[in-house]
Amino acid sequence: MRSSLTLVGTFWAFLSLITAVASSTSYFLPYWLFGSQLGKPVSFSTFRRCNYPVRGDGHNLIMVEECGRYASFTAIPSLAWQMCTVVTGAGCALLLLVALAAVLGCCMEELISRMMGRCMGAAQFVGGLLISSGCALYPLGWNSPEVMQTCGNVSNQFQLGTCRLGWAYYCAGGGAAAAMLICTWLSCFAGRNPKPVMLVESIMRNTNSYAMELDHCLKP
Repeated sequence: MRSSLTLVGTFWAFLSLITAVASSTSYFLPYWLFGSQLGKPVSFSTFRRCNYPVRGDGHNLIMVEECGRYASFTAIPSLAWQMCTVVTGAGCALLLLVALAAVLGCCMEELISRMMGRCMGAAQFVGGLLISSGCALYPLGWNSPEVMQTCGNVSNQFQLGTCRLGWAYYCAGGGAAAAMLICTWLSCFAGRNPKPVMLVESIMRNTNSYAMELDHCLKP
């Protein structure tokens, strides 16, 4: 079984898979922002949260210690986080599609040419740019009431207050940077240049196949 990728291309496929999985996993995990409320730790992502307050008996606030996503898209605390959810999700989906095609290129001959590899690298650059844009939009939502209650009521846009950024935020940004800078560059050398003999043989095989099908259809 021959690969359609060069040695550099094989490394590119592996790195593409790592960056895509890292960014996508970080996108779904609610560990972008850490704070506390009512003496309990609280964490956020763009559309998920761990630990939230509810009204208990006697109308006292109690903390429910569980993780989940917001009930609807409009329930996400701020417009900036809503935009971040869409933009980052689109970037992760693009990186995953390219990574899947790259891994298939390791197992299938003539799947990824030199030009195709460069086009896939351009798609990775766009995906990484989208995720980076989402990371840049994320601090714009720190002035929402829900986040301020968790960050000592002193947070603001680009000001964390008593909160701190979580590892998932850095992991998403790191995956996006690796996709934009490293994977895009490696993709230029990922695919094999098709040999003229191989092209002729492929054309002849296709021509013979079409001729046999046509002859079969024309026979009474």
